[in-house]
Amino acid sequence: MAKICQVSGKVRNNAKHIRHRHSGQWKFRAPKKNRSQNPNLQSVTIQTPHGKVRMIVATSVMKSAEFSSVVSGLRPIPAAWLKKPSYNL
Repeated sequence: MAKICQVSGKVRNNAKHIRHRHSGQWKFRAPKKNRSQNPNLQSVTIQTPHGKVRMIVATSVMKSAEFSSVVSGLRPIPAAWLKKPSYNL
C-alpha cells in the first residue's frame, strides 16, 4: 500500500533527527540522522448512491469543509479522488 493521501496527495517528508545539544565545538557537534515523517493516514469508508467506497485519507483532510460536504452527501465524490495513488516517478 502506498503511503499517499488519495485526496490531497500528501506524501512523507524527509527530516533530520538530532540526538542532543545543538551547539559547541566541531568535534562535539550533535549527530544528525536521516528520518522520514509520514502523514497520519486513515482508512475511510464513504457511502455513495452506487455503493461504498474505501479511501486512504490524511486526518488533516478529514477536518476540511470540502471533505465533510462529500461525506455528508451534499457533493458527489470527485473522480480524481477515486484514482489509486501513485508516486509519479
